[in-house]
Amino acid sequence: MNKLTVSQSPHIKSNQTTKNIMWAVVWSLVPAGIAGIYIFGISSLNVMILSVLSCVFTEALFLKFRNRNPKTVLDGSAILTGLLLAYNLPPQIPFWIPVVGGVVSIALGKQIFGGLGQNIFNPALVGRAFLQISWPVYMTTWKNPRWWPDAVSSATPLAKETSAHFSYMDLFLGNRAGSLGEVCVIALIIGALFLLITKIISLHIPLSFIGTVGVITWVFGKDGFFKGDFIFNIMAGGLILGAFFMATDYVTSPLTKKGKIVFGIGCGILTAIIRLRGSYPEGVCYAILFMNAAVPIIDRFTKTQKYGFIKK
Repeated sequence: MNKLTVSQSPHIKSNQTTKNIMWAVVWSLVPAGIAGIYIFGISSLNVMILSVLSCVFTEALFLKFRNRNPKTVLDGSAILTGLLLAYNLPPQIPFWIPVVGGVVSIALGKQIFGGLGQNIFNPALVGRAFLQISWPVYMTTWKNPRWWPDAVSSATPLAKETSAHFSYMDLFLGNRAGSLGEVCVIALIIGALFLLITKIISLHIPLSFIGTVGVITWVFGKDGFFKGDFIFNIMAGGLILGAFFMATDYVTSPLTKKGKIVFGIGCGILTAIIRLRGSYPEGVCYAILFMNAAVPIIDRFTKTQKYGFIKK
C-alpha cells in the first residue's frame, strides 16, 4: 500500500481548527462574564443570553437563506460575537438593545461580506458602534456595582464629567461602573493568559496597543506634559478587553508580526486621541474598526519577502 501522498504546498499539519479556536476564545471570556454577573447582578446574565441567542439565530437564518451548511452555526463564531457584544454593553440596558445589536453584528458585520473569514470589520464592534450611534443615552447610562449604596447609575471612570476617585485596586477588581465585561481587569487577564499559553494569540497586538495608549496618555495627559496617569488609562474603560479579545481577531487583523505591531500602534494612537481630545470618553471600539479598514494596506506593505527573491 502506497503511504505517500502527493499534493500542493503548503504542507502544514495542525490540530488547530476554526471551531477549536472560537471555542477557546469563548472559554477565555468566561471569567470576565462571571465577574460581571457578580459585580452587577443577574441583569448581566440576561444581557449575555439575549445577545448570544440573537447572534446564533441570525446566523442560522442567513445560513438557511444562503443554502449553507447549518451545522456551522455551532462553530462558536456566532456565540463569540454575541458574548463580545454583550461585554460591551451596560448591564442594565433594555432587553431589545442586545437583540438588535446581535442582528446587526451578524447581518451587517459578518454575513453581508460572505460569512466567517470574509468580513473586514470585527462583527461585535460593528453592532456596538451601531447601537452607540442609534441609542447613545441607553449606551452611556451605567449601573454601579450592586453593593454600592447608590447602585442605580453613574459615570464611568473615563467620563470627563466624573469627579469620583478610583484607586488602581478598584479598577483591577472591577469596583466601578462600566460595560459588564470590561470592568474586572483581573478576570480579563486570566482569560488573556489562557489564550497566550495556548498560543491562540500573540503579544504583538495587545502589547503595542496597550503600550501606545500608556505612552501617549502619560506624555499628553490632562495633568500636564509627562504627568498623565497612564496606569489609570490602561485599566479604565475597555482597553484590556479590546486589546486581547477583539483587536486580535484573526480575520480582521494583519497577517505578519510587523503588521500586527503597526496595527496595534495605530489602534493605540486613535484610542488615546479620542480619549484625550474627543467628546466621547472611550475610543477603543472606533479605533479598532478604523484600523480594521486599514488592514489590507498594512498587509501589503508588511508582507514577507519571497524566498530567493532579489529586489532589483
